[in-house]
Amino acid sequence: MTHPLGRTPSKIVAVHLNYRGRAAERGRTPAQPSYFLKPPSSLAGSGDPIPRPHGCELLGFEGEIALVIGERAHRVTPEDGWRHVGFVTAANDAGVYDLRYADRGSNLRSKGADGFTPLGPRLLDARQVDPAGLRLRTWLNGELVQDDTTDGLLFPFGLLVADLSRLMTLEPGDVVLTGTPAGASVARPGDLVEVEVSAGAESTTGRLRSPVVEDARELAGWGAGPRADEAERAAAWGAGYRPAPAVAPEIEAGLRSVAVATLSAQLRRRGLPHMSVDGVRPTRPDLRLVGAAHTLRYLPLREDLFARHGNGMNAQKRAIEEIRPGQVLVMDARRDASAGTLGDILALRALKRGAAGVVTDGGLRDSEPVAALDLPVYHAGAHPSVLGRRHVPWDSGVPIACGGALVQPGDLLVGDADGVVVVPPELAEELIADCREQERQERFITERVAAGESVDGLYPLGPKWRARYENWCKGEGQ
Repeated sequence: MTHPLGRTPSKIVAVHLNYRGRAAERGRTPAQPSYFLKPPSSLAGSGDPIPRPHGCELLGFEGEIALVIGERAHRVTPEDGWRHVGFVTAANDAGVYDLRYADRGSNLRSKGADGFTPLGPRLLDARQVDPAGLRLRTWLNGELVQDDTTDGLLFPFGLLVADLSRLMTLEPGDVVLTGTPAGASVARPGDLVEVEVSAGAESTTGRLRSPVVEDARELAGWGAGPRADEAERAAAWGAGYRPAPAVAPEIEAGLRSVAVATLSAQLRRRGLPHMSVDGVRPTRPDLRLVGAAHTLRYLPLREDLFARHGNGMNAQKRAIEEIRPGQVLVMDARRDASAGTLGDILALRALKRGAAGVVTDGGLRDSEPVAALDLPVYHAGAHPSVLGRRHVPWDSGVPIACGGALVQPGDLLVGDADGVVVVPPELAEELIADCREQERQERFITERVAAGESVDGLYPLGPKWRARYENWCKGEGQ
């Protein structure tokens, strides 16, 4: 693969987040820049293909302005940082979200593959351009999808050079990828991504052209393999993402059609007797609960840690803002109901975000206004105190214990007036079928008991009643 640098840099440094528009998409604005490294072997030139690894679906493209260091920089100031930049060019900070989990934060495998850092096609002399007046544009299959200027930067180029040079030496030829603006998304095999940096009408890098291809070679079986979930799909696709339902419509309808008691019995028959969330009661027994778990974990209060973990946009509030339609917020409060874990404002926010319900084995504040919402909420008891009395919200999206049941993110929660059970998603379809059959048998049995029959041999349904039951099914029992 060719690239316009002429020599291999000692390092490629990339900024995680550096445009106000991109920060708005991500819902967070960093106070300081943060970075990751890409290997020099990831470099490619204009026209070189970007190979999407076998088994991956989320190849992200990110048009960026690349700085090529021209003069050695070590402990320089922000005011002096730009003087150490030799050239500016266009870059595509490509990566696969399917492997982000494997090297969380470092992005080594997700962004370090061969061909994942195209540069070019031309270098602009940094002495001939105004770093505050550069324009970056990206096209996907000819459609303009990114268009921003360096006015939108959170951290100017001179600051990036100075910040990096505090602890490391930037050598001539090193590359700094300066972040991507809003609009970065996913490219598929057959797509063409083009990136251009311009400094006025007459000064341009030209379009960096990167066709996306499928790598047909299977990844070796050792090491982390690709995996994609709804969270990664949302992060990869950006603002245009339309997520799949948290629970497939046919599964949701099926779970709504059967009683929690029946589900509990069928789970026990499968060797799963500990799937009920014990000790919780509904605010609205008339509402059914069906949804996929989004988890939140509280830890015991430690006063010296509460200011850091309990205030501001803490894990509790983040968990609410992370909820997708059809999800149930499930809270692990260690079965301690002596302080509230949710109140009416956050419950309303969860409802507005499309939450299917809330389950907490801790206390509930504002129980009367919460009960007025069309939101199934299960709790261990009402309590007027805020969470800072007993709990500190710690993290979300992790396996938790709630009411004695282990709940993993994505597990299905089903609730009615009897309580709540946890349903492994992979068992849902067969559970629905068996629950419907069990409830059909119980309707037959109820009719016979109402007619005066003994339960001996009838409940549960025994061999001597089997033929009559099957005939009943063919007629009025359908």
